[in-house]
Amino acid sequence: MTPPAQPLASRTYDAVVVGGGHNGLVAAAYLARAGRSVLVLERLDHTGGAAVSTRPFAGVDARLSRYSYLVSLLPRKIVRDLDLDFRVRGRTVSSYTPVERDGRPTGLLVGGGERRTRESFARLTGSEREYAAWQRFYGMTGHVAQRIFPTLTEPLPSRDELRRRVDDERAWRALFEEPIGVAIEEHFADDLVRGVALTDALIGTFADAHDPTLAQNRCFLYHVIGGGTGAWDVPVGGMGALTDALADAARAAGAVLATGHEAVRVDTDGRAAEVTYRSADGEGVAAARNVLVNASPRELAALTGQAPPPPAEGAQLKVNMLLTRLPALRDPAADPREAFAGTFHVAEGYEQLTTAYAGAAAGEPPAAPPSEIYCHSLTDPTILGPDLAAEGMHTLTLFGLHTPARLFARDNDAVRDELLKSALAQLDAHLAEPLADCLATDADGRPCVEARSPLDLERDLRLPGGHIFHQELSWPHAQDGTGRWGVATGQPNVLLCGAGAVRGGGVSGVPGHNAAMAVLERTPN
Repeated sequence: MTPPAQPLASRTYDAVVVGGGHNGLVAAAYLARAGRSVLVLERLDHTGGAAVSTRPFAGVDARLSRYSYLVSLLPRKIVRDLDLDFRVRGRTVSSYTPVERDGRPTGLLVGGGERRTRESFARLTGSEREYAAWQRFYGMTGHVAQRIFPTLTEPLPSRDELRRRVDDERAWRALFEEPIGVAIEEHFADDLVRGVALTDALIGTFADAHDPTLAQNRCFLYHVIGGGTGAWDVPVGGMGALTDALADAARAAGAVLATGHEAVRVDTDGRAAEVTYRSADGEGVAAARNVLVNASPRELAALTGQAPPPPAEGAQLKVNMLLTRLPALRDPAADPREAFAGTFHVAEGYEQLTTAYAGAAAGEPPAAPPSEIYCHSLTDPTILGPDLAAEGMHTLTLFGLHTPARLFARDNDAVRDELLKSALAQLDAHLAEPLADCLATDADGRPCVEARSPLDLERDLRLPGGHIFHQELSWPHAQDGTGRWGVATGQPNVLLCGAGAVRGGGVSGVPGHNAAMAVLERTPN
């Protein structure tokens, strides 16, 4: 737990950061290292926001990445600039997707080497065609990733500048102008292969493959450009290792981290600002030259007395589990230590995703909820206590798609339990033994399963509507009112440095970096 620090109400800070999540800590560390006085106000008793590690099961020494759990969009530049003691490990397997074909259990393995991946495609589809198409499709996204990812920590390019940088008109049309479903259907014929490709467009975004708003395209783009490769890595020590390192870096540079201090109002004339906060000791005011808000656009509006943005709606079921052992699979060719090391896709064929979306859009919980599962401890066993690791225990994380917040409004607990039961039943259909037989129990004898709906995330983390990106993702180029760095709010000394900023979303630190750069440009020493 981060030790509380008392803000100095009589002091004027160069910057007050509202919210001690990872983006706020990145901003604080950059500014403090540049010699600026910085105060971070965090309402909870710890920093880290949604990027934390916790022990969710009573009496069990397993430190899980509770809400966010993989790293792709965090630039190595930020890790280097801030001298962070933080590492990631690559996954040897990208994904495994079980399916039944012609009455027999089989599946698609992506990873484990080029030969094994090609053979897996051929075994599933009966030809080389889909694998060749897969190489072409991800060759295209890889090219885009190499061109776009470096721009995330640069001033915002215009749309035309970004298009020139991509320098591939076919890729630009597929990702920026047409629904992603068009490109997926043009490239792939197999329903399962199409579904695996589509999932990157739906993680945290409630949309159809052909949604005319292209919300799914923006989601897809951010999921395939990370690191310039699109790879998703495992944070060593859990996600909390990153935010602990960021807090240490900010504090070491001189930033004051005040936990248990909730900002309730921001007043500014564009040159100087005051942030009113509440703590256990009562109400106080911190004066600031700049205010960086590491919270949602809705929270920013509430703090500044502005009209709120359109409502946001999250659409995911998040489940954490601890197993005594990994379950065996019905597919005789699948090793569970490989299958669960990458992303394990369940009920995510193309038509299954379409059906689940249509049902949820009509207000009905999906009967076959699509989900993505992965096992952190296979890549990084350090999150388990020595006894658990020696016993062969493992964590399992499930991310359910197409479960919008509206479904939970009538009875959050009942609908969450119903969807959890349905999601695990879909997984069980591909297992040689029930998952329930593999679940560990906590100190009170209860199964080690924890589920969170969008409404739970809104309550616990103040994510608007439970939306993990705070609102729909934006294109990574300039738009009206975004400012030079994508963090502008209309007041020159109040900046948005959370996931709702342009180029926000995911565990990236990018909005924090960019807000710090905007402050340093605006008020050079």
